[in-house]
Amino acid sequence: MTAAPEKTGPADAPPPGREPETIKAIPVRHYGRWISAVVVLALLGLLVNAFAGAKVNYHAIPDYLFNSSVLTGLGKTVLISVLAMLLGLVLGIVLAVMRLSKNPVTSSVSWAYIWFFRGTPVYVQLLLWFNLALIFPEINLGFIYRDYTSSFMTPFMAALLGLGLNEAAYMSEIVRAGIQSVDEGQTEASHALGMSQGKTLRRVVLPQAMRVIVPPTGNEFINMLKTSSLAASAAQYLELLRSTSDIGQTTGATVEMLFLAATWYLILTSVFSVGQFYLERYYARGSLRSLPLTPWQKVRANLAAIGQRSTEGVSA
Repeated sequence: MTAAPEKTGPADAPPPGREPETIKAIPVRHYGRWISAVVVLALLGLLVNAFAGAKVNYHAIPDYLFNSSVLTGLGKTVLISVLAMLLGLVLGIVLAVMRLSKNPVTSSVSWAYIWFFRGTPVYVQLLLWFNLALIFPEINLGFIYRDYTSSFMTPFMAALLGLGLNEAAYMSEIVRAGIQSVDEGQTEASHALGMSQGKTLRRVVLPQAMRVIVPPTGNEFINMLKTSSLAASAAQYLELLRSTSDIGQTTGATVEMLFLAATWYLILTSVFSVGQFYLERYYARGSLRSLPLTPWQKVRANLAAIGQRSTEGVSA
């Protein structure tokens, strides 16, 4: 009877008592990345060279950066953007609840509102509000309020209503998507505990829906900062773009003042983008295993990694 052969390990297994060799990983060379980087840098160089040779007085930009008229327009831009966004957010929540209601009347009214304000340009809406006195000379709400429309519909009020009511149509869809992202079992469990519909919405549904609502809402607010510039020509509202344009017409530095307005819009966008990041991070708690690093934490982590690499190099 023939004996069975002994079991041996893999052919490439090291002999007993000998450590396996370290695997040398050779990274794949991506020549396309280097080529694309060179092309992009070349295009950026051409763009910088074009603006460097343009007939632009760049010294006028810092000279008027903190001009009193520019700062006044900047403050009005922030004010109208914040108030219009608040109006759009509050009305958007109401419209979203109406849209999700089983009442056909409220649901239809909400749909018609969204259809109209999303279907017409915001510039046209601003013009309609500013010229409302042409068709309604007087606002008569009985004993509540009565006044001439020309006195009530100031440039600020026309800008607020035009921007805020238009924003409400978009916010309603964002809020509706956030509400529908919450599992229906949450609502059923709340009702089983005796909570009313309104309390369930405030205490259970909306807090969970904020994780979905906050990111697009932040984008809408940043867009509102820029859309507010339409109020300058449509409603004669003296905001940032109107202030810089007036200075440009007076001094002759038209393009320079447009660059100045763009600079302030970039500053505002950057500041509010940081706030949006921390707001999203706050509402991401419980949905992510680990929260994303803050900008300061990323800087500290990169510095620590650089220090560790330098220490390893010295020890080697």
